[in-house]
Amino acid sequence: MGRKNETLFIFHQRTKPSSSMVTTSLPTRNLSKSDLGGVVFGCTHVTMKECLAKKLFGLPGQHFSYVQNIEPGLPLFVFNYSDRKLYGIFEAECQGKWNIDQYGWTSNGSERTRYPAQVNIRTRIQCEPLLEKQFKPIIADNYYSPSRFYFELDCTQASALILLFGSSPVIGAPKVYAPVIGGSIKWIPKLAPKVDATPAAKDLTPSVSKADFSSLDQSDMMPEVPSDTLCLTDDNQLLESQTNIEEVEKNEEQIIYFKLKKLALEREHTKSSPTDQTISIAVPSNGNKDESVPETLPGAAHENEDSSAFDLQSVIHQLTQGMEELKVFSQKQLHNSSLMEKKMVESELEIQRLKERVQLLESQLVSSTTRACETLPNGDGSIFLLGGYDGHSWLSTLDCYSPCKYTSRSLQPMSTSRSHAAAAVLNNHIYMFGGGNGDVWCDKVEAYNPSSDEWTLCPPLSVEKGNLAGATLHGKLFAIGGGNRDNCLSDVEMFDPSLQRWVHTQSMLEKRFSPGSATLNGVLYSVGGYNGNNYLKSAERFDPRIRSWAYLPNMNTRRGCHSLLTLNEKLYAFGGYDGTQTVSSVEVLDPRFGSWTYTVPMNQSRGYAGAVVIGESIYVIGGVQSGQVIIDTVERYKEDNGWSIIQSTAVGKRCFFSAVVF
Repeated sequence: MGRKNETLFIFHQRTKPSSSMVTTSLPTRNLSKSDLGGVVFGCTHVTMKECLAKKLFGLPGQHFSYVQNIEPGLPLFVFNYSDRKLYGIFEAECQGKWNIDQYGWTSNGSERTRYPAQVNIRTRIQCEPLLEKQFKPIIADNYYSPSRFYFELDCTQASALILLFGSSPVIGAPKVYAPVIGGSIKWIPKLAPKVDATPAAKDLTPSVSKADFSSLDQSDMMPEVPSDTLCLTDDNQLLESQTNIEEVEKNEEQIIYFKLKKLALEREHTKSSPTDQTISIAVPSNGNKDESVPETLPGAAHENEDSSAFDLQSVIHQLTQGMEELKVFSQKQLHNSSLMEKKMVESELEIQRLKERVQLLESQLVSSTTRACETLPNGDGSIFLLGGYDGHSWLSTLDCYSPCKYTSRSLQPMSTSRSHAAAAVLNNHIYMFGGGNGDVWCDKVEAYNPSSDEWTLCPPLSVEKGNLAGATLHGKLFAIGGGNRDNCLSDVEMFDPSLQRWVHTQSMLEKRFSPGSATLNGVLYSVGGYNGNNYLKSAERFDPRIRSWAYLPNMNTRRGCHSLLTLNEKLYAFGGYDGTQTVSSVEVLDPRFGSWTYTVPMNQSRGYAGAVVIGESIYVIGGVQSGQVIIDTVERYKEDNGWSIIQSTAVGKRCFFSAVVF
C-alpha cells in the first residue's frame, strides 16, 4: 500500500476559524425557462414615462438570472409603486438582455443605469390597470413582505392575470402618461358629411365659394385636444382618445353653425338699400349676343335677402343631417371595433391555454420517460462509474451500473488508472479530466464514446491537478478548483469544443480543494472544499453571462470531499469531511429563498462517494466512511420517502471515483 493512509484522506487539522463570508439574498424565485410564464417589472410615475417612451423595461442587475430567460412573446406587466397598480398586457419583443440602454432612467443620461436587466417590449392588449387588492390574491405566494413580491410569474399566475386583465380591455386607444420620443402624432381622420342633394335642392341651394369657406380653417374645424387624452398604440404612435369623439363632433357642429351665421351677417351689412339695389339681366335684342341692359327691379333686394336666408338655413340643415349620419357611422365603427377587440382578447386567452396544455403534456411525457428507468426492469437509467480505488489498487475501469436491475457490466477501461478526477457529460461523450494514480497528479483529459465503446485523448488541462470538480454549462466543460502538491486552487478552466482547447475563465472568490459543484438554471455553483487552512462553509455562484462569481449564504456545516447535486430546482449538499470526521448530514438550498436548511441525513456517513440524479431520486454510491473503511452500499433518496439503503454486490467497495449519467 505504501502511502495508502496518506492517500485515503488528504485532510488537515483546522488551525484557525474561517473568515465570515458575504451573503446575498436574491429577491428571485429562479424559475426555469420552461416554468417562467411571465415577468412583472417595477416603475414609478416618473420612470414609467421613459419605459413607455422607449418601449423598454428594466430591473436591477440581481434580477438578470431570470430576465435573461425572457423570450419574445412572453407576457409582461409593469407595477407602478406610485399608485400600487399593475399595468398590462405587454409582451417581450426580444430576449432579455444586459444593458440594452446603458444610461436608461438616469439624469439626462449622464450616469450608468441602475437597471441593466432589460427587455424591449410592445403592447399586446391595452387594459385598465389592476388595483393591488385585485391582483394580489393571484400572486399571493410571491409576497415575501406585506408590500413586496417576487417578480417572476409561473404559467398559472400569468394566465390568471391575463384573464383578469382581459375582463376590462380598453376600447379604442387608452391613455398614456407621456408622448413617444420621436413618434408621430396622428389624429382621427375627419369624414366629410354625406350630403344627399336632390335636383330640386340643388337648384335652390347656391354654391358657396372657396373664399367663403376659407375662414373655416382646420383649427376651427378641429378644436385642440388636451394632451392627457393621447394614447399609446401597438405601433408606438399617438392617437386621439375615442372617448372624445362625441365631444369633438359637437364642437365641430357648433363651430360650423357660428361661422355660417357670421358669414350671413357680414353679407347683410355689405348690401345696399333695397330701393337702390340693381341687378344686371341679359336681354336679347336685335341679334346682338352680348348686349346687356341694366334694369332696376323693385323688390329685388328683398327677394334676394329672403333667398339668402333660406339658402343658409338649407346649408345648415344639410350639414346637421350630415353630422347625424357621421355620428351613426362612428357609433357603428366603435361597436365593430369593440367586438373585434373582444374577439382578440378571447383568441389570445385561447392561445395561451393551448400553449399551457402543450407544456403540460410535454412535461408529463418527459416525466413518464424518466421514471420508466426506475420502475421497469429493462430501463436504461444506468450509472457510469469511472476509476477510483477499491481498497487494493487504483482503477482505470469503466463500469455501467443499473440501479433498476442491481447489475453491473464492464466497458472499455481508460488508458491509465485515475482517481480524485472530475467527470462531466458533453455532446453524448463522457469527459474525464485531471486526477492521478495515488502518487502524482496529471493534466490528462480523455473522452468516452458509449456508441463505439472507445476512449479518445483530448487537449490537456493547463496544469496538473486533482480533487477538482467538473460541470457542463452552455455546451462547455468547466474544471473547478482542486489542487496540486504545492497549492489549493481557485482556478476555473473552460473547454470549448469548437476551439479544442482549455482556457482560463474568471477564478473563484476562494481556493477550493475537493469542492462540490453543480449547475442550476444556467448558473454554476461551487460549494465548500478546503482552502489550505480550513474546511469551508462558504458557497458561491458563477453567471457566465456577466462573467463574475458572487457569494451565497454559508452552509451550516463545513464540508470537503462531499457531493453536490440539483433536484427539483434545489441544491443538495451531503456527506463529506468537516475537518474532524466524515458526516452523514444533508443540507438543501433553494435559491429563491436564500438559506441552507437541514433535511433527512443519510444512513451512513461518507465522503469521496459517487452521486447522481435519476428522475426524482438521488443515488449515492460507495465512498469512505472513516479511516480506511470503504463502503460497498448504495443509498437512494426521494423527497417523500427519505433515504433507503440498497445492498449491491455489483458495485463493490469503491471510493475516490467519478459517477455520471446521460
